[in-house]
Amino acid sequence: MTDGATTKGRRRFDQRKGPVKSMPAELSLEGLDIAPGVVETVVQLAAGAVEGVASVDGSPLGKISRGTKSTEVSLDEDGLFVVTLHIIAVYGRPLRQLAAAVQDAVCDALQSQTGHAASRVDVFIGAIQFPEQ
Repeated sequence: MTDGATTKGRRRFDQRKGPVKSMPAELSLEGLDIAPGVVETVVQLAAGAVEGVASVDGSPLGKISRGTKSTEVSLDEDGLFVVTLHIIAVYGRPLRQLAAAVQDAVCDALQSQTGHAASRVDVFIGAIQFPEQ
C-alpha cells in the first residue's frame, strides 16, 4: 500500500513525487546532529509497535531481498522526510487500516523524536504472517 492520503480528521501526506535527496551523513536539527541510522531506527521501532505488524521486513522468508532495505529514509526538496518501509502483516488485520496506522505512527515518532515532519510515508506489505497452529 503506498497511498499516502488518509481520511477526514487524519494526516494527509504530500503526494508530490518531486526530487528526493538521499540522507546526508548527519542531519542537523537546531544544533543537534543525528545519524541517518538513528532516524531509520525511530521509523522501525514506531512501525513495529503498531498492532498487526509482525515485523519490519518485506520478505516472506523474514530476510530482506538482496539489495533491498526494509527501511529507507531520504529528504525531499523541502527538507522533509520521505520514508519507504517494508513490513510483514499479521493475518486478520485489514491491510489498508494497518498501513494507515503505520503511517500515523511513523509520522508521530519522527515529529516527536526529531522535530522534523515527513512529507510521505510509503508502506509496502511484503507478506502476511499466519498464526501458528
